[in-house]
Amino acid sequence: MAAPALSRRCGRVAGLWVLRRALLPPPPRRQAHEQARRARSAAGLLAAQCERGLFQEVFPAQSAEEQLPALLEPGRPPLAAYCGFDPTADSLHVGHLLPVMALLHFQRAGHDVIAVVGGATARLGDPSGRERAREPLPAGQVRAQARALRAGLERLFGNHRELFWEPGAGRLGRAALLDNARWLGREPLLRFLGGAGGRLRMGTLLSRQSCQARLRSAEGMSLAEFLYPALQAYDFLHLHQHHGCRIQLGGHDQMGNIMMTGTDVFGITVPLITSTTGDKLGKTAGNAVWLNRDKTSPFELYQFFVRQQDNIVEKYLKLFTFLPLEEIAHIMEMHAKEPEKWGPQKRLAAEVTKLVHGKEGLESAKRCTKALYYSSVEALEEMSDQELQELFRQATSAELMLEPGMTVLDLCRKANAIPDGPSGYRKITDGGVSINGNRVTDPETVLILGQHILKNGVSLLRVGKKNYYIIKWLQL
Repeated sequence: MAAPALSRRCGRVAGLWVLRRALLPPPPRRQAHEQARRARSAAGLLAAQCERGLFQEVFPAQSAEEQLPALLEPGRPPLAAYCGFDPTADSLHVGHLLPVMALLHFQRAGHDVIAVVGGATARLGDPSGRERAREPLPAGQVRAQARALRAGLERLFGNHRELFWEPGAGRLGRAALLDNARWLGREPLLRFLGGAGGRLRMGTLLSRQSCQARLRSAEGMSLAEFLYPALQAYDFLHLHQHHGCRIQLGGHDQMGNIMMTGTDVFGITVPLITSTTGDKLGKTAGNAVWLNRDKTSPFELYQFFVRQQDNIVEKYLKLFTFLPLEEIAHIMEMHAKEPEKWGPQKRLAAEVTKLVHGKEGLESAKRCTKALYYSSVEALEEMSDQELQELFRQATSAELMLEPGMTVLDLCRKANAIPDGPSGYRKITDGGVSINGNRVTDPETVLILGQHILKNGVSLLRVGKKNYYIIKWLQL
């Protein structure tokens, strides 16, 4: 049975904590400041993330209400929370960011966090929300993708620690990166079935909505997929026994898989990120916005968030950033007065791009934005070859020697950008050609350094609306 909505659950959990604090005698003065600081970072975690909308479900209901407030009180030992990420691709995507944000908020509250790369579970494939089985992945491909996901997670935790955490802000919880192939890959089948398998109830497994839907489908459900939640539960059991982990985090579609190993552990789900049509963002739907630069550039990630509509941007500021709610409210107030500036969207894009790609990535995204949308010659001159290729992915690249008296017509023909003969000449005279964002209409114009050829030895030639050519000049 699904847990009640988090708006009710968080209200009860937070209310119980406030009542408990009110009934306790006041602490000695020398402890008051430290306890207040810990209260903001630890005991306020559930209420704060409920208010932000990051925590959607907390369960089991009764034990969460009875135990979590006390467990998060100041002075108590830090808890450990984990979330799993199956390497079904070689990069995380935007849909993974909210579980990562949940881990980071736990870490900021002084708790230890574990990111588990599913090097074993990826071999089976999670059936949640799927109409048919995943294509099996070769073991070598899974290992390579697991390494890539680990590197992506390390980058996110590193950027957060370096750019979003003040050293004097208190204890930043430890972050560990593990691969469940380390324990599942060594677990003999008979020992697993005779041990953990003997404690799992078929009714619980069969009652999952995703399981029922697949069993009713024409294709049915394989035993491997059916046992996927059992292995996820075993992950939690292993982490509970060996790392003291008591909280499992996951997307809302994972609620059926987040299975408890006892009454003193908890599950928390986070919302799913969907497209404007309501489809879940991800690899399966073919609409993933990736976090690895070689798949989605910093500019493309930045633009994804800049393009968010007014009716969603405040929600995303609460979910994807660490900005205080008061600051978000102020940003939205200013937006109501000056909507043409797109202030919330730009701040959202900047915060997310900095977390994913660091300061350099954010600067790269801003340079590309200026170059493409504001025809900034200064931005073009500062762009690296990598940025040019990222910004103009379909552009043709050419290397040319600058000859004395070389004209715009010569450039276009050497780059094979216009047809031979009069039609190519007319393409220029009709205004169909621009160099570095400036339209040229005289085919006989001689190329000038600093105008047609930038300081970085590059010219950006555009013919028509979408045909770009990146010209690299040799031996200038």
